[in-house]
Amino acid sequence: MSCSTWLTGVNPRALAGALLLVTAGVDAEPAPDKAESDLGTITVIGITPSQGATLPEYALPYNVQSAGGDDFERSQALDVSDYLNRRLAGVSINSAQGNPLQPDVQFRGFTGTPLLGGSEGISVYVDGVRVNEVFGDSVNWDLIPEEAMSKMTLLSGANPIFGLNTLGGAVQIQTKNGFTEPGTHAQTYGGSFRRFETTVERGANDGRWGYYLLANRFDEAGWRDLSRSSATSFLGTLSWRGGPHTFDLHLSHSETDLIGNGAQAIQALQASPTSVFTSPDRTQNNYSGVTAQGIYQWAPQASFSATAFARQGNTRSYNGDATSFDPCSTAPDILCETDGSPIANQNGSPLSAEFDAINNIGLRRQLSYGGSLQAVFKRPVFGLTNQLVAGLDYGRGRADYRSVVEASFLVPYANNPDFSFGTQPDTGMFVPADALAVHVGNVNAGFYLTDTVSLTGKLSLTGSVRYNRTHTTISDRSGFNPDLDGDHAFHRINPAVGLTYQASASLNVYAGYSESTRAPTPVELTCATPDSPCKLPNQFLADPELRQVIAKGIELGLRGQHTQDRGASLRWHLGWFRTTNVDDIIFQSTGGAQSNEGFYANVGDTRRQGVEAAISGKMFTGRLEWYANYTHLEATFRTAFLESSANNPNSDPDTGLIQVRVGNRIPGLPRDSFKFGVDYQLNASLSLGADLHSNSGQYYRGDESNLSGQIAGYRILNAHARYWFGEHFKIFARLDNVFDRRYDTFGILGDPAEIFPNFTDARFLGPGAPRAAWLGVSMEL
Repeated sequence: MSCSTWLTGVNPRALAGALLLVTAGVDAEPAPDKAESDLGTITVIGITPSQGATLPEYALPYNVQSAGGDDFERSQALDVSDYLNRRLAGVSINSAQGNPLQPDVQFRGFTGTPLLGGSEGISVYVDGVRVNEVFGDSVNWDLIPEEAMSKMTLLSGANPIFGLNTLGGAVQIQTKNGFTEPGTHAQTYGGSFRRFETTVERGANDGRWGYYLLANRFDEAGWRDLSRSSATSFLGTLSWRGGPHTFDLHLSHSETDLIGNGAQAIQALQASPTSVFTSPDRTQNNYSGVTAQGIYQWAPQASFSATAFARQGNTRSYNGDATSFDPCSTAPDILCETDGSPIANQNGSPLSAEFDAINNIGLRRQLSYGGSLQAVFKRPVFGLTNQLVAGLDYGRGRADYRSVVEASFLVPYANNPDFSFGTQPDTGMFVPADALAVHVGNVNAGFYLTDTVSLTGKLSLTGSVRYNRTHTTISDRSGFNPDLDGDHAFHRINPAVGLTYQASASLNVYAGYSESTRAPTPVELTCATPDSPCKLPNQFLADPELRQVIAKGIELGLRGQHTQDRGASLRWHLGWFRTTNVDDIIFQSTGGAQSNEGFYANVGDTRRQGVEAAISGKMFTGRLEWYANYTHLEATFRTAFLESSANNPNSDPDTGLIQVRVGNRIPGLPRDSFKFGVDYQLNASLSLGADLHSNSGQYYRGDESNLSGQIAGYRILNAHARYWFGEHFKIFARLDNVFDRRYDTFGILGDPAEIFPNFTDARFLGPGAPRAAWLGVSMEL
């Protein structure tokens, strides 16, 4: 049996047992913050979004994976989401949008996505600021340049300290400054898909003051038809270090123009793998932000930190799609609503049936600002080592959203006229009844306490609690939709408790329980009834209240490390987790070519549980570095319900409903994921590496009843190399999908007949990229 065949059909229990026999799994590479002790190298982790509160990894009652600048550089990952997917256990990606800078990042079955209306379950912090957006809690990965990251930590579980959306985990990112990144660095590379990227960095300090500057430019034509994208980012940081006191001022600006043409009908992909269903699906982001961070050490065992921020982002979306209107039964030369009433244009005239497409044009203007205060006390309590952290945070945001629907025509793409279609822009024919103007106000406030006490020299106890309050107001600005007006408030106290036990220098045991919440977003609150379905992201309606999602998590695990002579080392981790979502919210489809018309609803409980195992190490005086990790995930519905899924071929033909039963798997999530990587320094000049990524199959979105089969699993091998010319220059190469496998990372049920009248298969797929190669040069001074 070949290795690739074995990885697809792997027995999860057998693999977990095998990893355990070789001392089981490991966290990712240690972060830059390390200390030496009797326990070997100790990784120190930030346990809150703010600075100043840290603990050694062995005192944390949950799993942590960390990475530093050397890890990012060695992996040659495109961005933060690419690194997460290639390297960290429990992470997978859905290419729902079909753009490398717009993935759905999933960790333990919870998602951080840039798509408006996605079910967010991961919180993301950059320099202490939560970057989940105001309007839909979405995460714009394209606005976080990987080149600017000094270190990143993925903390698992429903950790209440990190606030809203921390259902599955939290990502903490700290950017570079003149103290962590002195010197000048420049690199550029290019190759497949006409992708070119250039980065220039400069950092310096005089011991007290420091600065860091970064500029980055990314361009590519894309490997699919009509898929050009670009991104430009700037970052500047001014830093001050006065002994134990620190201050950093971060300024950032990004402009991205991304085309992600999404899933394509499976029958079209079989004939033309580069084809797109309808184009363009264009997202233009213009973002600016400022963050100020400071720590004041006012006693040897006490510190105070503060963070203030302001973020402004404008997003313009332009989505060409098949028309949602049909010819009138009594007058087939004009278009009608489902109730038979004619569609009127802005002049009040009926809309001609010649218009067989629409352009959904939207503009979001978002502004958020706020800050946090935190105090850390490390004085002993009753003679026991103790760290008490108290903090509060406040964030205020507002968003203005406007959208229009422009009647248009389908236009075959000249280079692939049978399978790729665009829409005609600027027809000047609009549908006023589908226009929208809405204002959203949002306030998030929280207060938290977390205390870790060392009960003995080996046993530590951590207790945490956080109070969240979210207040969302929605108001119609058009004057035509007053029913949109709403006032929604959510609040809850979320607890967590955990124990760690250092059984020996190479074995640590942990166990913890935690709770966290996700308040319904403005998108969900205005789109929550089957009687008035909306089409994302352009139409919202007055709907009943949704309940907030409550996540309750349990985590157990073993971890350790071994250090030997001649630079050999081994780190490992083996853990079990279970998170139950109470009153989970999902999007239910009532139609649309790609199931984008529908509503949100609380559907009861869902559960995500599984096993993570990982191992990594160094050998041959550190010249060989390697890792392997495996995740088995059981993500299932725990409450039976009837779901609206109009494009599902197994749905009731009269109602469009399917029966979801207890135990049905949640779509879009692979059950098994395996990752392996190796990097070998052959000599002082040449380094070679490779990584293998294997995912099992997953169900199609819209097939929550699990009756339409699965998307096939896949295995992808990537390779990379670096060659140094002296101390300052190197060339590097990256080869993705070495064996040019055809694979898919995402699937949804839709209606291909709206574009392809002769197609009957409801399955749509988000294809993975073919073999690709890039070559670059880097300078370090």
